[in-house]
Amino acid sequence: MVAAVAVLLWRTSDVAATSRTTAEPAAVPDEAPAAELTQAWTAPTGPAPRQAVESGRVLVTDERGVAMLDAATGEEAWHYRRANATLCDATAVDGIVVVAFRTTGRCNELTGLDASTGAREWYRNVRFRTDVDLAATDQILLASSPTGIVTIDPVGDNTRWRYAPPEGCRIVGSDVGSSGVVVLQRCGGLAAVQVRLLDGFAGDVLWTRDLEVGSDTARLAGVDGLVDVVVGDRVHVLSPADGALLTEVELPALPEGQDAGTEPLQQVGVADVALLWARGQVLALDRTTGLPRWQVPALGLPATGAETVTVPEAGAFVQRSLADGTELQRWSTADEVPAGGRTSLVGPAVVYATDTAVVAHT
Repeated sequence: MVAAVAVLLWRTSDVAATSRTTAEPAAVPDEAPAAELTQAWTAPTGPAPRQAVESGRVLVTDERGVAMLDAATGEEAWHYRRANATLCDATAVDGIVVVAFRTTGRCNELTGLDASTGAREWYRNVRFRTDVDLAATDQILLASSPTGIVTIDPVGDNTRWRYAPPEGCRIVGSDVGSSGVVVLQRCGGLAAVQVRLLDGFAGDVLWTRDLEVGSDTARLAGVDGLVDVVVGDRVHVLSPADGALLTEVELPALPEGQDAGTEPLQQVGVADVALLWARGQVLALDRTTGLPRWQVPALGLPATGAETVTVPEAGAFVQRSLADGTELQRWSTADEVPAGGRTSLVGPAVVYATDTAVVAHT
């Protein structure tokens, strides 16, 4: 009887319900993509991670967990899945894949996995809402929901600070980047929205600015390099130093029938510019003035390098000068590239991740 009970307990335990493998760290060839690219592989993903490439491999998710794939072949290197839990969200930063699982009415488990090997680095209990969104930047993991946010050290797993909106306010957007953690909140039914920047490590409020938006929808584009808020057809470019309005940039008009409140927006900071992708264009915004240095059509967010960016365009991935947008090299592809993805270079592989799939071209 004791043996039978022991077997039953094991079969219903987290250990029995967990499927995991490990791997050696990835060896990424020191090669550039070929002049003519073809689609090497594609894999479904969802919920889509904000950061799809880490430690030379590609992160994909499904209902039960995560897997890291070889960038060149798409073959699985390692996975971590739970048969008795549902994946809430996942992201990757600082060599760690962070996964949030739900086993109760809330997302109640957070686990950090070594991105190179799949080894479990840490585990902790949490009490996140089921609509929690994970985002990350160097040394900061952000877990956000409409009722509050929390920041966690992605390597050491300790909670740094929490933020709840003032009474009568609700969070309508939040993000993390090199400038800190930004919160967009509405208070008391006012027409204005508040943009608030917090120190990423201490949680101190650095500044708060009200934006008059009228009947337009206000949405955060990003906080990496500059704080950008899209209101209607204009980008309000705010200084991360004090929240001052540096400039307003006009965006192309939306196609007829498309809702401005749901259009995809993406941003990444590199060197002295912030790259903003919106409405089929990538804009390189100067960090000092907020004005566009250059602007080109793009299907999604470029990959960034020290002096170049790789822009996904119709029929090609184009390497351009970060300084002025000049075309330096073109890697053509006959395969269709969907809109709204993020581009990454992993040796000779060009990885393109959207909300629902990851595609690699070699």
